[in-house]
Amino acid sequence: MDNPAKRKVIRAGRRSGKTVGIAIFAVEQFLKGKRILYATPTQEQIGRFWSIVTRSLSDVIKFGVFKKNETEHYIEKPGTEQRVKAKTAYNADTLRGDYADVLIFDEWQLVNEDAWGLVGAPMLLDTNGDAVFIYTPPSLRSRSVSKADDPQHAAKLFRKAQELQSGGSTRWAAFHFSSMDNPYLSREALDEIAGDMTSLAYRMEILAEDIDEAPGALWTRKTIDDNRVISGPDYDRIVVALDPSATSGGDDAGIVVCGKRAEHGYIIADETVQGSPLVWARAAVTAYHKYKADLIVAEKNQGGEMVELTIRQVNANIPIKLVHASRGKQARAEPVSAKAEKGLIHHVGTFPALEDELCLWIPGDDSPNRLDAMVWGMTELIIKNIVDGLDLS
Repeated sequence: MDNPAKRKVIRAGRRSGKTVGIAIFAVEQFLKGKRILYATPTQEQIGRFWSIVTRSLSDVIKFGVFKKNETEHYIEKPGTEQRVKAKTAYNADTLRGDYADVLIFDEWQLVNEDAWGLVGAPMLLDTNGDAVFIYTPPSLRSRSVSKADDPQHAAKLFRKAQELQSGGSTRWAAFHFSSMDNPYLSREALDEIAGDMTSLAYRMEILAEDIDEAPGALWTRKTIDDNRVISGPDYDRIVVALDPSATSGGDDAGIVVCGKRAEHGYIIADETVQGSPLVWARAAVTAYHKYKADLIVAEKNQGGEMVELTIRQVNANIPIKLVHASRGKQARAEPVSAKAEKGLIHHVGTFPALEDELCLWIPGDDSPNRLDAMVWGMTELIIKNIVDGLDLS
């Protein structure tokens, strides 16, 4: 971390030592008289960092040189601005109210990008401070807890740092190391863990590779980009497709608005939410009215008739069609993917989270909720008459 760049982006594998390394760096900067702010999405993630920092400074704290506040996770030199603090932050609002000479984002891939653009960057204005972004490329499963608008934002920032660094910039620097680079991990465990993970998850979480398109995925970025449109036509039909979640604290409820014009399908909006059944029911009904839809199409595998009853609590008269998945996810998705390859499905604008799911889902894995909802919507609009054996009752 001796690199003088003002903006450092670190891409690292799980258990690679990144938190230990950044804690040591934070202590070094603090002892130089600087004000350090370490931000990470959850309280649990603070534990390792804080443990290392407090152990490193225990003697000087014991002798009264520095004061420790265990509740608010900060150590300071009384009467000065010198301080190291750890706090939870997952978006701009949770980061507000502070400033720093060194701002560290850990698990940056899970943080909303506005935390940097709206709040983090201005925090450093007083002293032309430094920023460090640390992330592990998130597997599709781990992205479900992300607060990012664009699940690829950390990878994009890393590429920006690489490009600027290779172009001669001294302000940005990019660093990459995998779990294999930690000499303290069991070599035997590292050799065997590949058999415990999918190849994609292994490449992302262990080798720390940024992957935006999985080998074997049914969609490609090129197919999506080639058929993207800025605005849609006057639609023949519009449906709100809902893939409900069973619990308030679990997966997102996929809500995707789809339209049809002649033989072409259009993805109009992604209104996916996380919350209780009443939350996703309200979101689906709101989307129905907002986009002047003809129908809500909802999968009933998760909750059966409860899905319709919950929507009826919000609006008793809204037209609802419950669909049941009698075939596997791959069999349902392939006809929609084939239409996309033929240039018959268009994204009206950009939908980063949905597009990430489309391009990273591998048939055989659990399919994510946005993808499921979109497949139901397109099946209703442009596929249903040609899919044999799909029970849509």
